[in-house]
Amino acid sequence: MLPNPNERIQVDTSDDDSLFDTQSLVGSNLSFASSVRDYNYENGRRYHAYRNGQYPFPNDEEEQDRLALMHHLFKLLTGGDLLRAPIRDSKPRRVLDIGTGTGEWAIEMAEDYPYADIIGTDLSPIQPNWAPPNCRFFIDDAESDWTFSPHEKFDYIHARSMGGGIGDWSKLLKQAYQHLKPGGWFEAQEFEALVLSDDGTHEHATSILGWQDLLNQASTKFGKPMNVAPRLTQWMENQGFANVTDDIYKCPVGGWPKNRRLKEIGRVGKVTILEVVEPYTLALFTRVLGFSYQDAQEYMDKVRAELMSNSHHLYVHFHFIYGQKPFDSDTR
Repeated sequence: MLPNPNERIQVDTSDDDSLFDTQSLVGSNLSFASSVRDYNYENGRRYHAYRNGQYPFPNDEEEQDRLALMHHLFKLLTGGDLLRAPIRDSKPRRVLDIGTGTGEWAIEMAEDYPYADIIGTDLSPIQPNWAPPNCRFFIDDAESDWTFSPHEKFDYIHARSMGGGIGDWSKLLKQAYQHLKPGGWFEAQEFEALVLSDDGTHEHATSILGWQDLLNQASTKFGKPMNVAPRLTQWMENQGFANVTDDIYKCPVGGWPKNRRLKEIGRVGKVTILEVVEPYTLALFTRVLGFSYQDAQEYMDKVRAELMSNSHHLYVHFHFIYGQKPFDSDTR
């Protein structure tokens, strides 16, 4: 049963908010030109070389660990499921993962669907060196014209955490639509760049609220808005997708819920948002908003301090939006 995102989460007043350990997966095949490893370095973080400057988030080992943590959180929210679109009974043969990152999602899909060909694309060659034989990775830019031929179609296309990295969602959704087989599904998994609470305690987290406002301003000015999750349903319907559904999960930030499962999710959610502060902030604040490196660090310290506080009962909405290409669709 899907959780009700409007349901209030009961607060646990005990002070138990310990962190946890996570391990990243290893493995896969990779096709790329050697030049894509000529990385760029800025403010102590490493950024992609291919399409230099178009993606404002780093790709170094610290970021890869964060992506593994995020993957774990998405699965906790769904009870272990990798997706929400109803594709299992249709036995998909070709699956595309846009912006695959470290490739955990694609590798696990290859294990769950051993009869399917799983392809992951990304700007950075940060995928592991071994994977199931039915999983392959390629360097490609989701924002440019995809390198697949017009005749290459997929049963399912997946994109996760692309907010802040896509300037033209209309173009991306159009290409996804064109490269789906009739009856195929596209799914976007995104979280809102917005913290909320049921008891009003988020209103006292002024540094966090200011931070998210500046992130949204900077990402919009950069040309790639971050907080797109609430708008994706309408954008997909505008493109022609049918049966569009938005499954919304309420993710606590911290171990404040009384419910044991939500408490576990909240602990992971807290670590995840703590780890996202620097990679989401540095480039946008310094490149776009004109912050110095020191000023950005001081602002991030204030945000982290509020996140560590047990007095704010925060949560974030995670969206799993999926839609189907009609069986009688034309080739638009």
